[in-house]
Amino acid sequence: MKKRILAYGRLNDDQLAQLGQDFEVQAFPDLSSADDPAFRAALPEAHGLIGASLAITPELLDAAPKLEAIATISLGYDNYPVEALTRRGILLCNTPDVLTETTADTGFLLIMAAARRAVELADLVKRGDWQAGIGPEHFGSDVHGKTLGLIGFGRIGAAVARRGALGFGMRILYSNASPKPELDAELGAERRELDELLEASDFVCVTVPLTAETEHLIGEREFALMKPSAIFVNIARGKVVNEAALIEALEMGRIRAAGLDVFEQEPLSPESPLPHMANVVALPHIGSATHETRTAMAQRAVDNLILALRGEGPLNLVNDAAWRPA
Repeated sequence: MKKRILAYGRLNDDQLAQLGQDFEVQAFPDLSSADDPAFRAALPEAHGLIGASLAITPELLDAAPKLEAIATISLGYDNYPVEALTRRGILLCNTPDVLTETTADTGFLLIMAAARRAVELADLVKRGDWQAGIGPEHFGSDVHGKTLGLIGFGRIGAAVARRGALGFGMRILYSNASPKPELDAELGAERRELDELLEASDFVCVTVPLTAETEHLIGEREFALMKPSAIFVNIARGKVVNEAALIEALEMGRIRAAGLDVFEQEPLSPESPLPHMANVVALPHIGSATHETRTAMAQRAVDNLILALRGEGPLNLVNDAAWRPA
């Protein structure tokens, strides 16, 4: 009997057909909650799950006793109880690498848009309020030649740094990462303690994963250390930042502006002041949202799940301790 896969992510017909060659596939293309009755009814016979943006809980795992592997169509895995999965011997696979460059593009888009006040001034033109030459009250800030501080210096942080150093002649600082001698040599990057980085940087970009240690890593104290002219960018996870402290820092002029692709609550509450602030560029978590990258992420998840259910080594395994070679 074929193993059974529940697919709740955006997979194209070719990818579903690839899974269907060796496995029985039940697709839930519009699944919005793990409480969906049809999904819950299918869990007891599921050997594999593939999708994204669905919170997986230990209670859900209890309802899926045959589950062997989950392939998330994402880099982040904060929706998954990794320790509980590992205890049960369930493999968790993610999709690094394929979204690195696209997410770094988004990060640099936010740096540029916030620095040059692009959204604010585009809205001025749309309203018909461009009646004279642009004066100092609408001037932005240069990006080239400035200091870019990366909080986190993994794949995405390094890709943002390359854009800054090689494209814009920026000085690169990084923290919350182990020493990176190759990147130090390539980009002239300098490792600094977090406080020193915050004090010295013109642009601060957060790229760390969300963990118990990084939740609310950036709060009132950290914003107070930044320059009043500094621009803060978050392309990591919303909960890495204390959003109330960020709002206060922006309102009080403790920092100049922010570019945000992630928020503590997503979708962003209509009551949040952030999208209505002139010095904020707010995007709806589009870090990897291009046709090419999302297709590649889904394909990586498909490949991971096939390998995992065959008892072969997945390309990207989050919880190595759960791996039991065939």
